Amino acid sequence: MTGAQRHVPFRMPDELFAEVASGGGSAEAVAFLERAERSRRLFLLRTLLERLGPLSTPLTPVAEAWRVLKEAAEAAPGPVDRLLLAPATGGWIAHLLRRLHGTATGPPVWVDAGHLCSLAVSASLIAGIRADLWVPLTDGMTHLPGLGLARVPETRPGFAVGHALADKGELRIVETRCDVDSDPDGVWSGPVTSRALRPTTAPLRGDAVRAEHPDVAPGPPGPPVSWFPLRTLTHFTPAGPVAIPLDDLDPYRDLDGPIAPARLEDAEAAAWQRLFEAAVAVLAGRDGSGLMRTGPGRVDPAVIRAVVPWGRTAVLPPAPRTVQISASSGDAFGAMVIARPSSEFALAETLVHEFQHSKLAALLHLFRLLDDDRAERYYAPWRADPRHLTGLLHGAYAFTGVAGFWRDRLADAPDSRAAEEAGYHFALRRLQSRLVVRTLLRSGRLTAQGRSMVSGLARTLDGWLRETVPPAAVGRARIAAALHRTEWRLHNVVPVADDAHTPDTPPLRPGRVSWPDVRTYAFATLPEAPRTADEHLAAGNPAAALAGYADALAAAPGEPHALAGWIVAHAAVEPGRHARRMLARPELLQPLTRS
Repeated sequence: MTGAQRHVPFRMPDELFAEVASGGGSAEAVAFLERAERSRRLFLLRTLLERLGPLSTPLTPVAEAWRVLKEAAEAAPGPVDRLLLAPATGGWIAHLLRRLHGTATGPPVWVDAGHLCSLAVSASLIAGIRADLWVPLTDGMTHLPGLGLARVPETRPGFAVGHALADKGELRIVETRCDVDSDPDGVWSGPVTSRALRPTTAPLRGDAVRAEHPDVAPGPPGPPVSWFPLRTLTHFTPAGPVAIPLDDLDPYRDLDGPIAPARLEDAEAAAWQRLFEAAVAVLAGRDGSGLMRTGPGRVDPAVIRAVVPWGRTAVLPPAPRTVQISASSGDAFGAMVIARPSSEFALAETLVHEFQHSKLAALLHLFRLLDDDRAERYYAPWRADPRHLTGLLHGAYAFTGVAGFWRDRLADAPDSRAAEEAGYHFALRRLQSRLVVRTLLRSGRLTAQGRSMVSGLARTLDGWLRETVPPAAVGRARIAAALHRTEWRLHNVVPVADDAHTPDTPPLRPGRVSWPDVRTYAFATLPEAPRTADEHLAAGNPAAALAGYADALAAAPGEPHALAGWIVAHAAVEPGRHARRMLARPELLQPLTRS
């Protein structure tokens, strides 16, 4: 960012494309994708700066904030570059560009735009240079990207302006009580009226920005500014410790608009650290070599750029075993939003899953892989609702990685019980992913690069489908896959008798459908004492399951969960052409829709 601009086209070597297309990717391939994301980020930043130039604001002008950033980059190029390429910075750029194009909402525009001033303050502190900037305050708080959050005392709710003075790694914030008027669109339209100016100091030095209790620089009398440093998740490698931000503060850490800080309690942060260490150990494998191997389902935690905790800030109530929510964004490479589970295997699986999304998003920024009309009409085995082709591609890529993760767990299994569970997840995800890959290949909407990539996934999955898995685990996986598809069609597909639609694009009910998938994880282990119809089916007793589903349907005719179970159990008890027809179009057992 400090040198002359150069226009160098990105050309991805064929061997690196093939690695990523297989569902995996070596360190070299991931590094290439990161370099491509860096170019894209700087291009978007330049576009944003051009759009912000004319914006009226009570803060430091854009040109001056950018000058400070460039000066800091000259003094500390590596750290400032990492600050600009941090996932939350990407989230901010994307959000503000959408706001300027009128497709997003948020606080007053000058507050969103003022994040550039906050970035400049952080950069000046990291580089140890002098800076004098006006920054936005929200409810008395100003976030310093990559460092933490400062809370100025005795401030009223709402948006205001603070005066930040940085010099030699030390920060002082002068609290300015002000009236800032905005029009309905959030554009600043009046002067800053200072009232009751009161200087305070932020307890922040450049050499202590990550400490919970940094050295406090002496300042004028008055309440000190509270300082909340950025938390990290640490794991140890032969080259030394690696720290990944555990970001509970940045306003742009979410996938959509800005959100308030949600500071974790100390005990919850400690729980995250323990769980993360255990998840890294899972990824490393029993012999410790897993982090050095490449391939689908393997990820070096050092390439993760941020973990955003979601939905809880305390250890109570206890966390569930599975991850209830996880997500990532193409605007924030290497970041993942995760609701903390209690199981290290669940967290490790999610780290793999979400980083697969990051890799594919970076690839989609380089290549047009498909021509998607965005119509949500396709079956995705991991969703309750219909998906568009881009969603199918993301799902197939992510769950190929998940299948690879469980394949490694099967190889590492210490006993037969662990092998049964890992084998089930591996068998289920390889089967479901291959089904979606077939849909993509048959869609007729893949570009040449897209077909090459999806064919790479197909080769990986076809090889895995020939691998040996405990027979009982394979049986439960096939049943679980059939149950999900059957129930999905019962909820989503209009029951019409004609055959005018292809199997991949059946006529769908209007609106999005949500239903709980309680079977995918319930079928992972063999029930010891089956009682329910689902448990009898998972235990390999479809006749007992069929009777249980029949009883449920007598009480609630046509109920999709019970009807799906009855259809799958009936097909197991009486296999044949009729059973295959029921499995192919289970919705025909519901009342027909007449037009």
